[in-house]
Amino acid sequence: MSKNDSEYLNNLRHSCAHLLAKAVKDLWPGTHNAIGPAIENGFYQDFDFGDRKISDADLPEIEEKMRIILKTWEHFDYKEVTLKDAKKLFSDNPYKLELAEEFAKGGKKLLTNNPGNFLDLCKMTHVENPKKEMQHFKLLKLAGAYWRGNEKNKMLTRIYGTCFPAKEELDKYLWQQEEAKKRDHKKLGKELSLFIFSNSVGPGLPLFMPKGMIIRRVIENYLVKLKESYGHHFVWTPHIARSELYKQSKHWQKYEAMMPPLKLEDEEYTLKPMNCPHHFQIYLANPRSYRDLPLRLAENTTVYRYEKSGVINGLFRVRSVTQDDSHWFIPHNLIPSEIDHAIKLTKQIYEDFGLSKFHARISIRDKKNPDKYLGELKVWESAEKELAKAVSEKNIPYSLGEGEAAFYGPKIDFMVEDSLGREWQLTTIQLDFNQPENFDLTYTDEKGEKKRPAVLHIAILGSIERFLGILIEHYGGAFPTWLAPVQAIVLPISDKHKDYAHRIYNQLTEVNLRIEEDNRNETLGSKIRTAELQKIPYVIIVGDKEIKESTISTRRRHEKQDLGQMRIKNFIFMIQKAIDNKTNN
Repeated sequence: MSKNDSEYLNNLRHSCAHLLAKAVKDLWPGTHNAIGPAIENGFYQDFDFGDRKISDADLPEIEEKMRIILKTWEHFDYKEVTLKDAKKLFSDNPYKLELAEEFAKGGKKLLTNNPGNFLDLCKMTHVENPKKEMQHFKLLKLAGAYWRGNEKNKMLTRIYGTCFPAKEELDKYLWQQEEAKKRDHKKLGKELSLFIFSNSVGPGLPLFMPKGMIIRRVIENYLVKLKESYGHHFVWTPHIARSELYKQSKHWQKYEAMMPPLKLEDEEYTLKPMNCPHHFQIYLANPRSYRDLPLRLAENTTVYRYEKSGVINGLFRVRSVTQDDSHWFIPHNLIPSEIDHAIKLTKQIYEDFGLSKFHARISIRDKKNPDKYLGELKVWESAEKELAKAVSEKNIPYSLGEGEAAFYGPKIDFMVEDSLGREWQLTTIQLDFNQPENFDLTYTDEKGEKKRPAVLHIAILGSIERFLGILIEHYGGAFPTWLAPVQAIVLPISDKHKDYAHRIYNQLTEVNLRIEEDNRNETLGSKIRTAELQKIPYVIIVGDKEIKESTISTRRRHEKQDLGQMRIKNFIFMIQKAIDNKTNN
């Protein structure tokens, strides 16, 4: 098995969680280890320390103990035991006893493993040569966690760590983590006055400041213009609907993030969690012919989802989700060309936002649990083949994500790589044969016969809030000029230069550039530092020489040397070229 395989990495990291448990129990006898699974990019182990308190300051000592123990670990020995045996072996650990009884009740085998000096109860597999394979690990942080995730249970101490097959991979990951802290969108969002959260409004409900709203508006206007050039028709739908609409679509029965219902005149309504049922009503408003298809309806609108408080995370996971949503109603014979059309649109948007590295994941149904999905097996098989064919013909690398499809259809998810090498899931292109059945969507074909269209559900950015959070971290807050809320700032050297500076400011705003001027009674160096902290792309400086020669002096962000003096018309040409070309300046 390749050391890059997710299965191998899970085994490696889970094995390291055992090593962590052994080190902690040696350092603090009487400590109980609970569970220690592999997670994305690492692992954790939960502990009950009793009355003891540990902190992040203890992590180096634990790491050192782990390295000493690892030298003695040759391989894991496995043994199947009875419940009676398990109760005897782990009589001092209430967490292992609870797990043993649960496994036995569910008909699962009870397995122990032992790398030589640490017997544990575990159902996962591990690496074959611990001493050799587990050398490159790092403990990251501590957190609190309720046993089994239930707040009625005892609070345990959770220690997070990571492990990689090679030192270079570990070093890269740790560098990413440090850089990510500097680029944290929550931190930069506050420093750059982009958005806030208010306890009075509620968790997961961001409020966008003027500068943040400028970026949102630029993104949304860009999407409208581009999508219209790709044949989209924009619509508007309300933010609530009768609950019956979502019962008809089966979201009510299947979708866990539905908002609680509300009463209006004794009827049950809900905040909309998605737009497709609304767009279906627009399709049904008129009889449709094959001449009307494909019909591409689009809307940039906010939907509402009941995300639990424990998973809310800045702009990445919110309860008010603005989607760049579209639904394409298409005859079945046009499915390949329309998917190709959607992929072409997606690639152009990624290119414009500076996200050039991406791959696809085809999310298909869980074949072992067919009851989770709507529709017939042959319909699903057809849809899954169409998506895989479309991606492969575009020479886009892809993988299969079994069990990750929505309940009414398979989908293509596009995973993009940011400037730190992290992957983010963005675009979803979902092929749906089931909702047209639920809503009795039809059109008349060339022979005058009624046919059922397919529907493509497409969100290229997904959530605009989440996408903005990704962009903040991708660019470290230093947005390219076309996206930057402030594209240039005018700095007079002293008070006597303010009038000229203001004339420059007016000339630039007249050509629709987003300009500020800094007239504070501060030194020029202080003003420049402020502009740098605000990550403004261009700084314009005016003093005696500039007034005398009717010029400006300009410096560009990230460049130590000034661009020098230039005529204002030359600056306008330069900055507009950067905006039009969407260059990363």
